[in-house]
Amino acid sequence: MLLSVVIVSWNTRDLLRACLVSLKEEIATMPNPADVEVFLVDNASADGSAKMAQEEHPWVHLIANSDNKGFAKANNQAFALAGGRFILLLNPDTEIKPGALSTLLAFFDKHPRAGIVAPQLLNTDGTVQRSCREFPTFVGMLYELIGLSRLFPANSSYGKEFRRYKMLDWNHDDERQVDQPEGACLLVKREVLEKVGTLDEGFFMLFEEVDWCFRIIKAGYEIWFTPRAQVVHHYGQSIKQVKVPMILSSHRGLYRFWYKHYRGERWWLDGFAYISLMSLAYLRIASYRLRSLFS
Repeated sequence: MLLSVVIVSWNTRDLLRACLVSLKEEIATMPNPADVEVFLVDNASADGSAKMAQEEHPWVHLIANSDNKGFAKANNQAFALAGGRFILLLNPDTEIKPGALSTLLAFFDKHPRAGIVAPQLLNTDGTVQRSCREFPTFVGMLYELIGLSRLFPANSSYGKEFRRYKMLDWNHDDERQVDQPEGACLLVKREVLEKVGTLDEGFFMLFEEVDWCFRIIKAGYEIWFTPRAQVVHHYGQSIKQVKVPMILSSHRGLYRFWYKHYRGERWWLDGFAYISLMSLAYLRIASYRLRSLFS
């Protein structure tokens, strides 16, 4: 098997339908469509996602969970069954643009040290989505979470520093190595899983792919972004359904990443990091609640 595609869904039936249609059309253009398998892990969706996939896309291997196991654990369920030499993590709120899969697969021929390659993501309106980040540091995330990255002009010395984490001074229009592309669409070599391991199931939702990328680079692989392959990403459709739990999950995930990778080097910041991150989480929740009341 050349390629195993893994999709984890939760209450995004209509977007999932469009994703599977685009994926089927793309697979049909490949030299050997039978060399591609697709796994859909549905995390107990209440909107009929699993039933839709089963009835309309019987070619997909469906794993229907009885509860929401989270993003990392659901992906790992499919990883255990996948037989491909390459594995594509694909969000259900994406649509594959023509030629994207073949372009991503061919990328590894010229970049043998690459462990992951990610495509250029496009917003629903066709504009480029800023989808790559540097690895989070405590100071960099503090700038981001308290809004300094949006307050200062990009061309100021402070602005450049405050905007580093989200790489806002880069238009995502050239091919380059990066720290962590967004997990909406990632093509991974199987050998990476065998050497580095699967996603850390201690992350329920958010920052699990950041942790994975960190471990992959630490193991000696390169991570790349290429605009030559494009995927439309209708951003955040699952997350917006449960905004408050996702804010908490994001901050807990960030702290887990911090604790796991930086604790030995910066132990004296550990307690301060936890208190700061969770305090900011509750401030964000309060702000979200207030906006909801007046919107």
